[in-house]
Amino acid sequence: MENNAQAAIPGKTLSNGRFSAILNSVGITPTGLIMIVILLILPFIPPFNEEHILRWLVSAALLAAQAIAFDFTTGYINVVNFGFAAFLGVGAYTSGLLAVNLGLSPWIGIFVGAIPAALIGFLTGLLTLRLRGIFAAVMAWFVGLALLGLTRNLVDLTRGPMGLSTPTLLETSSNRPYFYIVVAMMLITYVVLRKIISSRYGLAFRAIGQNMDAARASGINPTYYRVFNFTVQCLFAGWLGGFYAHYFGILTPQLMLTARTVEVLAIAYIGGRGSLWGGAAVAFPFIFLIEGLRSNLTELPGLHLVIYGLLLVLVMIFYPGGFAAFYQRAAAWVKGLRGK
Repeated sequence: MENNAQAAIPGKTLSNGRFSAILNSVGITPTGLIMIVILLILPFIPPFNEEHILRWLVSAALLAAQAIAFDFTTGYINVVNFGFAAFLGVGAYTSGLLAVNLGLSPWIGIFVGAIPAALIGFLTGLLTLRLRGIFAAVMAWFVGLALLGLTRNLVDLTRGPMGLSTPTLLETSSNRPYFYIVVAMMLITYVVLRKIISSRYGLAFRAIGQNMDAARASGINPTYYRVFNFTVQCLFAGWLGGFYAHYFGILTPQLMLTARTVEVLAIAYIGGRGSLWGGAAVAFPFIFLIEGLRSNLTELPGLHLVIYGLLLVLVMIFYPGGFAAFYQRAAAWVKGLRGK
C-alpha cells in the first residue's frame, strides 16, 4: 500500500503539471482561474442575483472585453484608436440592420457584423498606420467621427437619433443568461489575443511599440504588423458591438461617441497597458462604482468621466503600470515573505 501511495503521488503531480500547462497556454494563472470561478458563481449570490445588479455585471463584462481588445493595440504597438467606439457601432448596426431588414438570426449577425468592422479597420490602418504618434491616433479619430456622422445622417437606414429597435438574442427578461454569454465572449477575446501576443507576432508588436526604427532595422515590417494588429482589434470591436445590439435592443448614434472610447481607454490604462487582463480586472469594480454614483447623484451627469480623468492622471503620475503592475509587485512581495 505504501508503494501504491508513493506511485500515486507522481501521477498526481503529472496531472497538476498538465493542468498548469493548459492554464499557461491560454495565459490564465491559478489566481485568475479562481477569480473567473468566483465571477461565474456571483449571479447566484445575493444581492448580485437581483436583475438591476445583473445588468451592471453584464455591462462590466462587456466593458472588460472591450478593454482587452483596446489594450491589444494601445499596449503593444503604442497606437491609441480614438475611433474604437465607432468600430463597435459598425458591428452593432450591421448586425441590427441584418436582423431587422433581412430577418437574419442575431446569433449569426454578431459574427457577420465583425466583418465590416474589420474591413473598415483594415482600410483605416492602411491610411493611418504609416503615420507616427499622435497623427495615427487623430486619423483614427477622424474616421470614427465620419462613421458617427453617417450613422446620424442616414436616417432612412439607421433611423439616426430616433433609434433602431433590434431583436434580442434570447426571449427572456432575465439578465443572467446574457451575463454568461458576454463572459464567454470576454474569455474568448482574451485567450485569442493572448495567443497572438505569445506568438512571433507579439514579439514584433513589442518591438514596434518600443522603437519602430530599431524594429525596422531588425527586418520587421512595421506597417504590416500594425495594420494586422489594428484589424484584429476592430474585428473584436465589431463582434462585441453585435452583442451590444442584441442585448440592449436599441441602437442610437450615442454608442459611437468619442466619450465611449474614452471610457474604454481609461479602464485599459488604469488596468495597466500591455497586460490585456488588467483592464478586465478593474472594469467590474469600476462599473459598480460608476453606476452607484449615477443612481445616487443624478444631478451630476458626466461625473464618471471626471472620475476617470482624475484616476488616469493619478495612475500616470504615481503608478504608470496601472493595476497589473501593482498586482505583480504585491505578488512578488508575498512570494518573498513566503520564502523567508
